[in-house]
Amino acid sequence: MKKIKYGIIGSGVMGREHIRNIEIIDNAQVVALCDNHKQSINSGLEIINNEVEVFDNHKDLISANIVDAYIIATPNFTHIGILRELIKTKAHLLIEKPLCTTVEDCLEFKKIANGYPGVIWTAMEYRYMPPVARFIEEIHKGTIGNLKMLSIREHRFPFLVKVNDWNRFSENSGGTLVEKCCHFFDLMRLITQSEVLSVFASGAQDNNHLDEIYDGRIPDILDNAFVTLNFENGSRGMLDLCMFAENSKVQEEICGVGHKGKIETSVPSDASGKHTSELSIGLRNSDRITSEIIEVDKEILEAGSHHGSTFYEHIGFINAIRNNTAPEVSLDDGLKAVAIGQAAEISIKENRVVNLSELLN
Repeated sequence: MKKIKYGIIGSGVMGREHIRNIEIIDNAQVVALCDNHKQSINSGLEIINNEVEVFDNHKDLISANIVDAYIIATPNFTHIGILRELIKTKAHLLIEKPLCTTVEDCLEFKKIANGYPGVIWTAMEYRYMPPVARFIEEIHKGTIGNLKMLSIREHRFPFLVKVNDWNRFSENSGGTLVEKCCHFFDLMRLITQSEVLSVFASGAQDNNHLDEIYDGRIPDILDNAFVTLNFENGSRGMLDLCMFAENSKVQEEICGVGHKGKIETSVPSDASGKHTSELSIGLRNSDRITSEIIEVDKEILEAGSHHGSTFYEHIGFINAIRNNTAPEVSLDDGLKAVAIGQAAEISIKENRVVNLSELLN
């Protein structure tokens, strides 16, 4: 089978995670790297086992016309400019979250992408973590009945250092609840199978980056928040985020409660040294809790820092390309996740409930 030829635009931390996963997929190959930061290029080249072409400008990469699919893993604020150029190529696109930093930019991309022949896939890794995928399967099977309450807790380490410290300011990242949490909002939409009506959030920058100064400016990104979502089908979602809780047993915990019972699982943190998760189900008419241990293949686990999910995401992306089918995570999914995150940021700033219709209509 002919290999899918990938061009990586942005070979920073996330770009290299994509490279490592493509390296262990038989029918895929990275043939081009593009980045204007020499250290990032060199770090990317170190983990590729074949010859690649190197570019310091995405326009030159596009002109070379040597790839089937592009991965956009550049700083968030650059996405829209790059996408304006890529949309002329008709190649397949996998765009790292967030799709863009604002709803306005996402809507512009949606407009110019109308009728696009290639696959456009928004990278939302958390859907593909094995324990999360099993959690979703049980919810959608109706194991706990009609889902009423969904909560996600992420207690983790602060934002990593990025090239030129771009992620220290909301104007570059979209804000923490867009940059970091859009994939959780995407996950909630997928799990509930419903759309968000309104958002109320409370959050602050209480601990992280307050002693850092860049060109006379102190970072302005939130480091903790509670976000409550109301869905059209009557279910409710709750996100509990803390980014100064790095020494935790688990990094993410997910819990769903329906009228028949409760299901919960977690994703281990790096600090725990564990690589397995437990899925537990407790039904209201039973006096016992059933549990299942979920493991991730070691090679897949070691290819990234998202509990094996990037590998499975690429398998889905490649299948969509091969079979000419719709992406599992669409441009619209990316747009709505950004809208929920932006609504949460507005809610905190203005201390009010924000209706999604304010941003999407």
